[in-house]
Order: sequence, then C-alpha cells, then structure tokens
Amino acid sequence: MSKFKEMSCQLLLLLSICIIKIFYVMLNNPGRGAVSLVTDIDRNIPFLKGFIVPYIGWYFFVFAVLIYFCFKDRKMYHRSLIAINLGIILCYGVYILFQTTVPRPVLAGDDIFTRLVAFIYSVDQPYNCFPSIHTLVSSVLIRAINKSKIKNRRNTVVITGMAVCIILSTLFVKQHAVLDVIAAILLGRTIFKLVYDFDFERDGSGNGISFCVRLPRLRKIQ
Repeated sequence: MSKFKEMSCQLLLLLSICIIKIFYVMLNNPGRGAVSLVTDIDRNIPFLKGFIVPYIGWYFFVFAVLIYFCFKDRKMYHRSLIAINLGIILCYGVYILFQTTVPRPVLAGDDIFTRLVAFIYSVDQPYNCFPSIHTLVSSVLIRAINKSKIKNRRNTVVITGMAVCIILSTLFVKQHAVLDVIAAILLGRTIFKLVYDFDFERDGSGNGISFCVRLPRLRKIQ
C-alpha cells in the first residue's frame, strides 16, 4: 500500500468521532428527567462571552491535534483516538442513566460574541452536561502530548494551553458546571491510562495486531 493510501486510511479513522457524535443529539433532551449539579461556586463564576471562541475552537483543535499525531506519532494517534471514542461512549451511558442540565444566562447585546453564544445555545440544548465531553477530550489530549515521543516544550505548551482554555470556556459560557468538569478530567485521565497501558504492536508473524498489557515491574528482593 502506498504511503498516500495508508495515510488516507489512517485519517479516515477520525470519522469514528463524527459517527459517534450523531447519538449526542438523540440524548440531548430532558425526556428521562434532568437534575442540576450547579453549586454556589458555579453561581459565582462570571459569564464571559469572549470564551465562546475557544469553546467553538474545540472542534478544530481536536482534529488538528489528532492529525498532528497521525503524522508524527502513529501509536499515540491510535491510543488517543481509542481513548476519546471510549470516553464519549461512556459519557453517553451516563447521559442515559443520569441526565443533568445547566441553567443559561439571558443574553443581551448584538456583538459577535453574543451572537456566537446564541448560536451554540440554539444548536446545543442545555443537557448532556455531566461529564463534559469538551473537557474529557481536552484532558485526553493533554495526557497524550505529555506521553508522546514527539513531546517538546513548544507542542506541550501549545496543546496544553489551548486545552486548558477550552476547559475553562465550558464554565465561562455556562455550558457546564464545575462537577461536570471534574468528573470529565478524572474520567479522561483514567481511560487514557487504561488505553496507554495496552501495548498495540504488530505481530511479527504478519498475522495482524497483538495486544498486551504493560504491568509494573517488581523489584527483586535480595
């Protein structure tokens, strides 16, 4: 297989995220009942409409980082993609069993940021909040770049900085509550660790991919 065809096949794996996201709309409703996890901390967090930019930028950020991994660190690309898809599926499971909602502020003004917030509010109902998928995926990518063989100061600062801005944006544009963010970070880190601890290696016999779990080494007692 030529390098172009191989790369095309690899990049097509990104469609798995798009396919899974189709089910998000089906679950984004209060039909199963919804509770609020908003606390006094959330009520004291200001609404900052300018943070809608990194919030929307998440969609481009995720695919940009994954494509970067695909070209530079193929194994991390696969691990990140698996972790993200598993994380989203687990979030859907929570949404089915424990639907939550976050109250939104009344929007005032006609500037570009207000219009962007209004657009997001119109296409994304205030449900499917706990855990935050924006935060989960961002936390997975933070872990990924820190574990990648291509890690350096520049890409770590850029990816981590953008991911943190996105996580904060979920709170400042009132799409999520603090508990949504905390749960997503914990879930993202846990899933990534489980996926990372699996070693995806091509079988030397040519039979395909073999899987093994890397266990911690035990010190020999003298």
